[in-house]
Amino acid sequence: MKTIRIAGAALAVCLLAGRAPVVAQNGRSEHWVGTWATAVVPRPQAPATPPPPTFNNQTLRQIVHVSAGGSRVRVVLSNAFGTSHLAVGAASVALRQKDSATVAGSNRALTFGGTPATTVAAGAIAISDPVTLTVSPFADLAIDLFLPGDTAASTSPLTTHNNALQTNYISTTGNHAGAGDFPVSKTTQAWFFLSAVEVTAPAQVGAVVAFGDSITDGSLSTPDTNNRWPDHLARRLIVTGGGNAAQPMGVLNEGIAGNRVLSEGIGPSALARFDRDVLAQSGVTHVVLLEGINDIGLAGAGQPMPTAAEIIAGHRQIVERAHAHGLKVIAGTFLPFEGTNLAVVPGYYSVEKDALRQAVNELIRKSRAYDGVIDFEMAIRDPGHPLQVLARFKGADNLHLTDAGYHAMADAVNLSLLRK
Repeated sequence: MKTIRIAGAALAVCLLAGRAPVVAQNGRSEHWVGTWATAVVPRPQAPATPPPPTFNNQTLRQIVHVSAGGSRVRVVLSNAFGTSHLAVGAASVALRQKDSATVAGSNRALTFGGTPATTVAAGAIAISDPVTLTVSPFADLAIDLFLPGDTAASTSPLTTHNNALQTNYISTTGNHAGAGDFPVSKTTQAWFFLSAVEVTAPAQVGAVVAFGDSITDGSLSTPDTNNRWPDHLARRLIVTGGGNAAQPMGVLNEGIAGNRVLSEGIGPSALARFDRDVLAQSGVTHVVLLEGINDIGLAGAGQPMPTAAEIIAGHRQIVERAHAHGLKVIAGTFLPFEGTNLAVVPGYYSVEKDALRQAVNELIRKSRAYDGVIDFEMAIRDPGHPLQVLARFKGADNLHLTDAGYHAMADAVNLSLLRK
């Protein structure tokens, strides 16, 4: 019970931090907007192949690709799935130059309540104090976390995002936070204990959360190239100034591969994680909801097949909760997936399941519950084979997309839907 109270209190603090202006020490009001985020899950527990990394008196240098720019930065750490406290001995942020190297003179030590070390309670988050650092749109940041303890010695799950598609760096022994020459012992394609980066922005700038599953997470896109569809959407928003939107926006990717709307899969269900992954984001004004195909594809083998009405009912719950906080929700139609060949999930596709997908899409198109609809299906399907996507967009597993396919998804977004 104690852990639940701590997590709830942390969420309340995070919601307040994200929804209200912060008064800086110089007396000015600062408007914080998310520029990067990821949806965290508990790290897979051993045994696993390959075994997940553990950390013992080591430093993580984690790379994130921001959307909107700003002149002040703060970082949000997460121990959401930890069952015991997380000790962070030091932390820093810098502009990334290439690989693990940072731009000379850009390193800023992070503090938490004025102290260089912090302890993140089980189930909680920790927001760093702001630092002055000019961050351009689409910059890469290197965020260092020194973990003095031995994570393998604890049964506490590590809070992570497994499908980062980004090379991150694990040091040799010791505190190397902020080091110009980072001593790399190994790499990983996951983010650990990191959930968001925020920047100061004009009051009219908001953020859009891409809330979904592996399609939003960018599965099968080229690692280290930022070719997920939310990445391409961010480029459209920043380069065009939002089109018909009032200002450029931050774009926050809260996709989890394998996630579902109605039940737990990889990570909590969309309904269970909505508060943490959407409402707690600073500056959020819009949500693009693309989730539910796993509720269909993963049905069977003891998992009941949902109805189209049940999936839409889950969507409506999300819409109601978003509207209660003044957010707009734009729904995306589900992509064609005939011939899906996932080795770990045989039977993901069937004619019956595809009929259910099409029924859900028709309900999405006709429903007036959403504030808008993006017809992703029509944007990428093959007119000659409408149950499949175009060949140049089709990933190797016939479910996920190529880089070009994710680019086409972003191009299908009518930017006027994101008008604040």
